[in-house]
Amino acid sequence: MGYIIRMATRKELDIAIDWAAKEGWNPGFYDGDSFYATDPKGFYVGILEGKPIAFISAVIYDKTFGFLGFYIVRPEHRGRGYGLKIWNEALKHLPTQNIGLDGVVAQQENYKKSGFKLAYRNIRYEGMGLSTKIDDPNMVSLSNIPFEQLLKYDNQVFPASRPKFLREWIKQPESLAVAYLKDKNLIGYGMVRICRFGFKVGPLFADDSKVADVLFQKMRVFAGEKNRIYLDTPEVNQEAVKLAGKYQMKPMFETARMYTKKEPKIAFNKIFGLTTFELG
Repeated sequence: MGYIIRMATRKELDIAIDWAAKEGWNPGFYDGDSFYATDPKGFYVGILEGKPIAFISAVIYDKTFGFLGFYIVRPEHRGRGYGLKIWNEALKHLPTQNIGLDGVVAQQENYKKSGFKLAYRNIRYEGMGLSTKIDDPNMVSLSNIPFEQLLKYDNQVFPASRPKFLREWIKQPESLAVAYLKDKNLIGYGMVRICRFGFKVGPLFADDSKVADVLFQKMRVFAGEKNRIYLDTPEVNQEAVKLAGKYQMKPMFETARMYTKKEPKIAFNKIFGLTTFELG
């Protein structure tokens, strides 16, 4: 039996998430449903002698934008061409889209061979939760915000509209999704969720650093003072980097955000925390 590449099932996505955890990517416990709902046809598994050995996602958001993630080959099978084959197969799923990815820095040159260009770095910061109670009358549960209002804000900071993803993402168990209002207008929102290690912020979007700070403190309280919390910041937003520094968070990991076409025009000044390295 040779090497077979096919679309992955929902259960096989869970296998890939476990692999990602072993690679140190620290996925959320409940990420799978949100990922799969976005594009059930966008996940691929490589099977060798009846066993999965490779995985990749190539998720379509719309006709103009897609995102690659979960590019993993089991360690004992690396260097034999299995990864390149599943990579090429995944790219076929995104024939017209501008494709984004958050790749490990060491693989940048390989990604360039497939037409990807470096846009900027993302840096993961690690810090601790908080015990102090945070109250602000302008903060409300994201579930109290009309979904269309949330989607309209999210469209400013993400390269494509992603309603399928967001509907699932913001209702994860063991998470906090919170919004910030000014005169009934949404000027920031964010979410923090439980992960294999600690809690991860994603996303954290806000009109300015003060709003981002208040939302972030609320998320730190949710995580708790004894737990670690992680924030993935785009280095191009120096206010986001300053926010991590303000609370003595330490850089621990970085990725290269790359695109096959022009870098999307989004409001970087509002991005204080990325949603997820796997789906953008």
